[in-house]
Amino acid sequence: MSEQIDIEYFGKLDLRIGVVKEAERIEGTKLLKLVVDIGSEYRQIISGIADYYEPSSLVNKRVVVITNLRTKRIRGYESQGMILAAGCKDDEEKGIRPQLLTTDNDVQPGTRIC
Repeated sequence: MSEQIDIEYFGKLDLRIGVVKEAERIEGTKLLKLVVDIGSEYRQIISGIADYYEPSSLVNKRVVVITNLRTKRIRGYESQGMILAAGCKDDEEKGIRPQLLTTDNDVQPGTRIC
């Protein structure tokens, strides 16, 4: 288990529902470039899930996004958030395939997770 945090620390994370509007593979990498509607704006998010998801299967999928991460350049592309998945790199050795966190209903883009 990781180090414990308090509720105030957790409250600093801005988790929201996003809807994937566009998805494409970044050639020569294990990355996908996603355009995600988070309600108030569209964000470009670079994600290392190209080995697990076809880009077309992600369009219109509702995902959980951390929206208040600092922007980061990944292989020359700007990433403006992170989509969340169950299963991490360490879990791949155990045969666990990453699964995107999604909703089972049509939750509006930008809805805050609390």
